[in-house]
Amino acid sequence: MVAAAHLRRVRALPMSRSSVAAVARCVLHGPPQRQLHHAVIPHGKGGRSSVSGVVATVFGATGFLGRYVVNHLGRMGSQVIVPYRCDSYDIMHLRPMGDLGQIIFLEWNGRDKDSIRRAVEHSNVVINLVGREWETRNFDFEDVFVTIPRAIAQVSKEAGVEKLIHVSHLNADIRSSSRYLRNKAVGEQEVRSAFPEAIIIKPSDIFGREDRFLNHFANIRWFGGVPLISLGMKTVKQPVYVVDVSKGIINAIKEPDATGKTFAFVGPSRYLLFDLVQYVFAVAHRPFLPYPMPHFAYRLVARLFETSPFEPWTTRDKVERVHITDMTLPHLPGLEDLGIQATPLELKAIEVLRRHRTYRWLSSEIEDVKPAKTVSV
Repeated sequence: MVAAAHLRRVRALPMSRSSVAAVARCVLHGPPQRQLHHAVIPHGKGGRSSVSGVVATVFGATGFLGRYVVNHLGRMGSQVIVPYRCDSYDIMHLRPMGDLGQIIFLEWNGRDKDSIRRAVEHSNVVINLVGREWETRNFDFEDVFVTIPRAIAQVSKEAGVEKLIHVSHLNADIRSSSRYLRNKAVGEQEVRSAFPEAIIIKPSDIFGREDRFLNHFANIRWFGGVPLISLGMKTVKQPVYVVDVSKGIINAIKEPDATGKTFAFVGPSRYLLFDLVQYVFAVAHRPFLPYPMPHFAYRLVARLFETSPFEPWTTRDKVERVHITDMTLPHLPGLEDLGIQATPLELKAIEVLRRHRTYRWLSSEIEDVKPAKTVSV
């Protein structure tokens, strides 16, 4: 209360920005050896041209979920540091998401701790969204989901970062048949060990315009039908909308009680994989021709796709992930605990799937399609 009174008194006086920062350093007691930058002193009425007090480093900002997180941070007046290792043209879409000078781009190397330290040294929030759908010669799943998150957590702790948010997966399990999910589980443990106060987010499969979930199923028609193990009758999915996940991450930053907790982000409904894929094809107005494919045969076909020098259509590990039933974790807090109402798949599927329609059905209304059948928890 005393600190707040001092800050109110400081705002009322006509002082320069450097003077405000100097007074705030005297009043507020931050982590040792870290100077309080003027970018973390909130001022303004709110919105992209104000200062929210959040200086966030977003690793993996160039990915699917990253663009939504950066957009929400920029809209609330945060300064966002975007470490990247891609071509500069691949980050152009992030530039207008914040006010002038508020989106800062920085080249980084996930194997170089000094590079990570430069990215987080002025931030009070670090968000790790680094992910990969398939392994490459340079980065396997252990590198992406264990080694790099551990390094980010260690460096963030040393730098005195106030909040670290690490995004994992709902089905992360050390005993999973998927190497992707096994390494996700190990990554959670490493992050928690290096940064005990970290906030861990465990979303289910995320859908949105640029996803590799609904779009993957819609594109499967080029396979000559829809191959599913056991026709998808033994797999249950509970997909979550990308905007809900992004809002949940932002609200976790604002929520003081979120520190050290693990959250499970899931959609409001659960579906059999067969019914979900059938709904995808109904919205896209494409013929749905499912057929059962044995597990070993599906993996053999996926192995052939893995030999592609470009992005593989599927991999053996993705075959495993797609056919794993989503966990139910009622003991973990979720979107509702952060003040977010989960968006039903039926409301947003058209945004993703309209581009898969032929010209004849392009403007057809979504009301023409029956909602997918749901299953109880």
